[in-house]
Amino acid sequence: MSSGIDLQSSFIQALMDLGLSPGVAKTIWIPLPMVLIVGAVTVLALVATWLERKVSAAAQQRIGPEYAGPLGMLIPAADVVKLLFKEDILPAKTDPWLFAIAPLLVFIPVFLSYLIVPFGQNLLISDLGIGIFLWIALSSIAPIGLLMAGYASNNKYSLIGGLRAAAQSISYELPLALSVLAIAMMSNSLSTVDIVQGQSDYGILGWNLWRQPVGFVIFWIAALAECERMPFDLPEAEEEIVAGYQTEYSAVKFMLFYAGSYANLVLSALLASVLYLGGWESPISVSWLANLIGVSESTPWLQVITASLGIVMTLFKAYLFIFLAILLRWTVPRVRIDQLLDLGWKFLLPVSLVNLLLTAGLKLVFPVAFGG
Repeated sequence: MSSGIDLQSSFIQALMDLGLSPGVAKTIWIPLPMVLIVGAVTVLALVATWLERKVSAAAQQRIGPEYAGPLGMLIPAADVVKLLFKEDILPAKTDPWLFAIAPLLVFIPVFLSYLIVPFGQNLLISDLGIGIFLWIALSSIAPIGLLMAGYASNNKYSLIGGLRAAAQSISYELPLALSVLAIAMMSNSLSTVDIVQGQSDYGILGWNLWRQPVGFVIFWIAALAECERMPFDLPEAEEEIVAGYQTEYSAVKFMLFYAGSYANLVLSALLASVLYLGGWESPISVSWLANLIGVSESTPWLQVITASLGIVMTLFKAYLFIFLAILLRWTVPRVRIDQLLDLGWKFLLPVSLVNLLLTAGLKLVFPVAFGG
């Protein structure tokens, strides 16, 4: 498999060619990935909010945004400007510190999780050996922020929303982790790069989707619940509890919840594509095509094409999942809190356990197909 472009090595080598020492070149590189990831995540989240408006309008036979930029594409930017200039209101008798820290506890872990998302073999911020475990650990922090926001708001609707968010997150965290564990077991690694490489041998037939169909369904249901998307948006159900834990928030603090929600949806879609749809791999292997036309995989122009194709394929697969999530939001009814808990504890958890045990058995019986 072609390794594609090594962004870090290429950047450092370019600076060294300009006369800088290796130490200075590496120092300049260190903050650059974080700046890139913040910019990229912001753009991806804004695109998701625009897509939500367009798909929801189509689902309800409305026009949707049209006049702010081409096809209304500047509406998300206008939302950001509006929230930046709104008055930041602090309700009476609140705990100001908890009230201010809660949005950060929701926002920061989501952005940190993007460190492990690969767009190519070398196109990621950090290839950690515990990458997928780090994501699960970071996702466990957000419910604390939601519960804190509900408690600190001094509002009964906010408190109920925060309690619902914590109960929902705990209920679906276990099935999500067990479905991911089955993938890690087949890949013999927790690294997201290794997981994609384990799906690269047979093109589309090598994707984990075919070997883990039950795990994929569990993962996506649990991911929707973690993102508080319909039919699992109980923590902020406007018809029942106004806006839940967000009720008392405004301006920048509300924007952090809003941006964190969409950034989490994009992150879940990206990881679904990495875990089950081969990540940056295209349905037809680039290596196979290169061998067919007699071109070496290390050819510079082929590496550029491979890296560009990897980014396009990862985003394309992720936005397919986002489109599905948006369509579900506008076509299915919201579940009750008892139905939500029953689904998580009485159905998804036992099924995910059986799926994990079945994967372990298949790994022993068919080691070639299941990563033995």
